[in-house]
Amino acid sequence: MTLFVVLIILSAALLHAVWNAIVKTAADRTTMLGLVALGQVLPAAVMVMALPLPNPESFVYILLSTVVHFGYYFMLGKAYQHGDLSVVYPIARGIVPALVSLWAMVLVGEVLPFQAWTGIALIAVGIQLSSWKALRSGVGRSALMFALGTGFCISIYSVVDGIGVRLSGNTLSYWAWGAFLHLFIAGFVGVRKRATLKDLPAKVWMIGILGGLVSMTAYGLVLYAKNFAPLGAVSALRETSVIFAALIGFVFLKEGNWARRLGAAVLMAVGVALIGMAV
Repeated sequence: MTLFVVLIILSAALLHAVWNAIVKTAADRTTMLGLVALGQVLPAAVMVMALPLPNPESFVYILLSTVVHFGYYFMLGKAYQHGDLSVVYPIARGIVPALVSLWAMVLVGEVLPFQAWTGIALIAVGIQLSSWKALRSGVGRSALMFALGTGFCISIYSVVDGIGVRLSGNTLSYWAWGAFLHLFIAGFVGVRKRATLKDLPAKVWMIGILGGLVSMTAYGLVLYAKNFAPLGAVSALRETSVIFAALIGFVFLKEGNWARRLGAAVLMAVGVALIGMAV
């Protein structure tokens, strides 16, 4: 894995943290998630008209990814109904790197060296440490189950898109169609929230659409990286978004303990270095 690819994934992780911070600070997170989905649909609609179609064999992966993304949004929304973001998010993201590495090993034969697995483990520990106080306070059974379900969905669509983008023959086209089919997610939330959408301030609409553009850009960078690096390694590096989110929360939202978060950042930085040197 080249330094350029590592920097691309870390940039995606930072952008992912930014749009999650947008959702975190929203008064109605379900509505904001719908607006984020809409923010992906609008530019993607232009792109699918301008770009060639991806290879036909990749479309089944685009459709499967759309279904799993729907499950992801559903699980995430339910998890936030039963638990705080500071508890749900690290659980959901913390299990993803190991799961993706396992799926990639079983489905596409990508076997990571021990050093890379050590890096993945350090990143997972860093994720949990970044929210240790919240996790120690306890997590309800429903919140735990939905958080684990969220992480499972993330791991599935990560592998599905990793395989699909390699078959597509055109990363931009695959990216555009995946984002455009968020239309179903935005439509579902729109129907559910139709009574309140008309009263949303223009500022909320703008923030949501901006969050969608940031989210789409972040995932586009990840898809690009999956053409050149093992899926498990990409997923592990992407989950550094948790520490970026924790740092954003500390600096801008005045959350948490700086020493603990700095320690988590150091652990994850070491994990990133180990993965980068191993693959």
